[in-house]
Amino acid sequence: MKRTIGWLVAALLVGAGLGVSAQTPTTVLDIEPGVAQLGAGGAGISIASGAETLYYNAAGLAKLPGISFSSFYASHLGLSNYSAFALTFRNFGVAAMLYNSGSIQGYDEDGTPTGNIAFANTSFILGAGLSPSDLPFLPDLGFDFSLGARLKTLSVAIADDTGGGFAVDLGFRTTLPDTRFGSITLSEIALGATAVNLFGAVTYDEVQEEFGMDIRLGASVLLMEMVRAAVDLYLGGAVHAGVSYEPMPTFALRLGVVGQDTFSITAGLGVNVEGFMIDYAFVTHTLGASHRVSLTLDFSSLDFGALSRSLRRLLP
Repeated sequence: MKRTIGWLVAALLVGAGLGVSAQTPTTVLDIEPGVAQLGAGGAGISIASGAETLYYNAAGLAKLPGISFSSFYASHLGLSNYSAFALTFRNFGVAAMLYNSGSIQGYDEDGTPTGNIAFANTSFILGAGLSPSDLPFLPDLGFDFSLGARLKTLSVAIADDTGGGFAVDLGFRTTLPDTRFGSITLSEIALGATAVNLFGAVTYDEVQEEFGMDIRLGASVLLMEMVRAAVDLYLGGAVHAGVSYEPMPTFALRLGVVGQDTFSITAGLGVNVEGFMIDYAFVTHTLGASHRVSLTLDFSSLDFGALSRSLRRLLP
């Protein structure tokens, strides 16, 4: 059993794109989420863009223009499957993250086969973000910022053992005025911070494992309306940095680096056709490389009022 659990945990860590430092417990919540941001190093704490915003900083939900749905799938080493779904509105979002190994031959500490076992994690996330400017009864504070919170639930199954728990995150995001240095324009300047796993634990039959708390800081800027650069620093000992080049609104190229014990290179691209977005991310790690593909539907540009009027005209 110990040998098999080691392989399952290794597959889980591969899902993160690099070796994760010691943290108890190691769950699906430790895997780098999303696809679009992951292609640019997974630096998304200060970026508010579509459904993936919920994965990084719930405060960004306050700045989303409308409804967005995203889903992705990845397979690691042929041992495990990782998929996620996120639906966000302005100010709110929900997501589900699923990780499972399927059926794997189990062994005890002496190497004797013990039969097939499985390892699975399922997490549901509920997030909310609010900006004081959304509340008309509050005075103008003179600068733009938003606050957010996430509730993450987790269920774990390892062979015949099961457990469950929850954790809570808080987030902050603010934007700064556009500026110019000679012919270089800097726009969409944003800063973000999250307190991850402020409290929470996974409980098994007689064992409780607390989530590791971390403070994460992020910054991003759009250069010349085409190149977005971002960096996230985790006080727990990680750095995420990346750039996204968007020569046109419908196409993006991404490159980044993730450092935590070891360094991983990420790369990706995105194509946007009338709100239907396909994103791809490639991540290196010590055991090889992994690939992810996602489909995102952005409904923020739809005119629901016009749709409603059209339906009323069709009704008798």
